Formats: sequence, C-alpha cells, structure tokens
Amino acid sequence: MNVFSHPEFDNHEHLSFFCDAETGLKAITAIHNTSRGPALGGCRMFPYATDEEALRDVLRLSRGMTYKSALANLDLGGGKSVIIGDPRKHKTEALMEAMGRHLESLGGQYIAAEDSGTSVPDLKIMGRRTSHVAGIAARTGFDGNPSNGDPSPATAYGTFIGLKAAVKHKLGRNDLTGLKVAIQGIGNVGFRLARHLKEAGAELWVYDIHEDNIQRAVDQLGARVATADDILFLPVDVVAPCAMGAVLNDDSIPQLKANIVAGAANNQLAQPQHDGMLRDRGILYAPDFAINAGGIIDVFYERTGAAPETVRAHVDTIGDTLTEIFNRSDRSDRPTGAIANELAEERFRKHTAGAGLAPERLACAG
Repeated sequence: MNVFSHPEFDNHEHLSFFCDAETGLKAITAIHNTSRGPALGGCRMFPYATDEEALRDVLRLSRGMTYKSALANLDLGGGKSVIIGDPRKHKTEALMEAMGRHLESLGGQYIAAEDSGTSVPDLKIMGRRTSHVAGIAARTGFDGNPSNGDPSPATAYGTFIGLKAAVKHKLGRNDLTGLKVAIQGIGNVGFRLARHLKEAGAELWVYDIHEDNIQRAVDQLGARVATADDILFLPVDVVAPCAMGAVLNDDSIPQLKANIVAGAANNQLAQPQHDGMLRDRGILYAPDFAINAGGIIDVFYERTGAAPETVRAHVDTIGDTLTEIFNRSDRSDRPTGAIANELAEERFRKHTAGAGLAPERLACAG
C-alpha cells in the first residue's frame, strides 16, 4: 500500500494505522492540516472492501475537513478516522474503547466526532479512554431543542439552507413548494434534510441501502421510493447525495437530469475534473464541504459553550457562503468547486503564514 505516492495524499501532516487483535479493531486516522487549530473530524465505520479503499477514503475525508473548517471560518484543522467493519455486525463496546485508546495515543492532535456508522453513544464509549472526542455533551441544541451532542440536525439544517440558496440562484425561486428532490441516503442527516424539505412543500424521492430507513421516509414523510440505480438520474430539480462519496463521476454525470446537485455527502466528486463536467452540463453544484458544514460548526461551538442562537446564526451563513461561490463562479466562468477550494485555501494558508511558519512548512501544510 503506497502512502506518500498515493493520489489522494496531499502533504498530510500525520497518518496512523491502528490494530487491536483482541477486539478486531482496524482503523486509520489521517490529519491533513492543523494551521488553524486541532484537527477535528468524524470517526466513520464502514465495511470497506479493501484496505486501499479505506485509505483513500480517510485521506480524502481529512483533506475535506481542512477545507470545510476554513471555509466556515472555524479555528480548527482537518482530520478524519475510519474503522473498517460493518457497524451493524462488528461494533462492540470493547472495539469502541480500543478506538478511544488509539485517539488518546495521538495526544490531542485529532479530535473525533460522530460520522456515518458511529453515534453519540459510541463516542461516549470512546470517551472512557480519551478526552479527545466531541459532539457528546447534553445541552440545548442550535434549534432550541434538547441535544445529546449529535451534529446531524445542524448538518441537515445547513444543507437545507444551502439547497435553498442553490435553488434561488439556479431556478430564481424562494418557494420550495412542488420542488422535486431525490435524496440518496436517508440516514440521520438525509432523513432530517428530507423532513425540512417536506415541511417546505417539496416532493421527495428516496433511496437507502437500509430498507428500514426507506420505510421511515415513506411512512413519516410520504416519500416515493427509487432504486439504487435510478435515484441519481430521476427527472427532478435537485439531486441530494447524502450517503457515500465519489458518486459524481464519468459514468454518472452524463446521466444526470437534475438542474442542481446539493447534498450532505462528503467528497461527492470522484475526481477534481468532475466539477467542470457538471458546469459544462449546466448543472449547479453546491460544493459538499461548503453545504454540509453545519455539523462541524455545531461541534465547534459545543466546545466553546456558545448560546444556541449563536450556533444557528453561524449555520445560516452557509447560504451566504454558497451564494458568494455561485456568483464568483458565474463572473469567472469557472466551476463552483474550484472557487470554493480557492476561498478555503486563502483562509487556512493565510492563517498559517500569520502564525509565522516557514515557507517550507506552509507548503507541507496543504
């Protein structure tokens, strides 16, 4: 397995592999950049088919967290961790505690939060062995409701705000009544996004790998069911990828019928050039690390003890950020993802230079 020559390696500051024979834990943690602060990012558990697939995911995800935090103007760096295994079959308390020991060994360089395949209770179990976990504190959430620390509500709400900004920019409408939206992945974030859209009057089509998630959306939201093969290619206004990444690629983009792609999944573009392919087809892409920043904003403010209205006001700025990206993209005739990357890089590289680091350290930082 190549690391330094890996196509997704982007001068990451740290990469660690952890194996615990007693519990069966196999995990990888990647820290991309800490120029703005400690790396914070989710701990994902997924049954990766190969070790290479897991490595690729953690490298991409950790880099995305650097850009997400910078674009959201948070004093955080970017990191991510992945546990190789099926969360519905292989997850145990002992395995979560072993992951906590791994996090502790990193000395606070990386702070883990909830992600696909893990939950607040899982992070609390890790917390028995480390203090370097976040998103687990009982408090009043950004929406005024009691929260156990789960960032999913803020991620979903921020994605909803971003989706509305995309609809206004592309379709010239503020009212979502009758808007047709296809949601790929209807788990914690996807379902909450669907609920926001339903309350706004949108029509929903959904798919998820878990049948019970689909049924919940049908029963509670009146959603229509699509197949795995069809969900991205329905004749709808918006496609919202809310599951795994790399779904926008050479094969899928030519088949898209939607005017807008705006969803909560990380790393939706399989390769950077797919950003341009979407623009060439006239499809407005809401860059994933801009639109799905609500969760990291929520977790950041949990650590500072900010009032719920402060959190909500910051999450609301996701719409403004995306509008700026869309407008710059139109003015320069360049893809939205490229514009978002530049904005984020300006922020974390400026921060690095302001810290007085040497030019060679800046180059290594990302």
